[in-house]
Amino acid sequence: MECPASSAASVELNPVLHPLNWLLGNWESDIPGEGTFPTIKPFRYTEKLYFSHVGQPVINFMFNAFNAESKKPMHRECGFIRIQPGTNKVAFMIAQNSGLVEIEEGELTGNHLKLQTEKLARISFAKEPHVQQICRVFQLLPDGKLEQTVTMVTDNQPLSQHLHITYRRSS
Repeated sequence: MECPASSAASVELNPVLHPLNWLLGNWESDIPGEGTFPTIKPFRYTEKLYFSHVGQPVINFMFNAFNAESKKPMHRECGFIRIQPGTNKVAFMIAQNSGLVEIEEGELTGNHLKLQTEKLARISFAKEPHVQQICRVFQLLPDGKLEQTVTMVTDNQPLSQHLHITYRRSS
């Protein structure tokens, strides 16, 4: 499945987004990522990421995760990325298929982006324990691969690593 806005390659990148241009394109995990958390059984997953733009000062994204063994869909996130002009302040606006909606904000330092939850909302019948905070780090590695690490806090668990995965560019 391709990102619906990926056909915008001929549209010029808004200058505000130049510091984030290393994210643009399609990425997929080359080896399964590892999912862990104190309250769940460890799991392995694969993931495809799509980062695109349509010339506006915003990046569109979609993340699709699959069980590494069964290939069944597991998790989806989509949303938008903005950068405050003239700064290194970045915001992710995210909707998750689990019923969680959040705004993560953080700082961009070169090819390293560190974000954490600023605002969080969930559907009224979301599964417990509830996520209270997510911290996410993206880093472009020297070999051209993209790495993502996600840590989180829930109602009953302190900050703990939840996900770690690397991707290769597929476009």
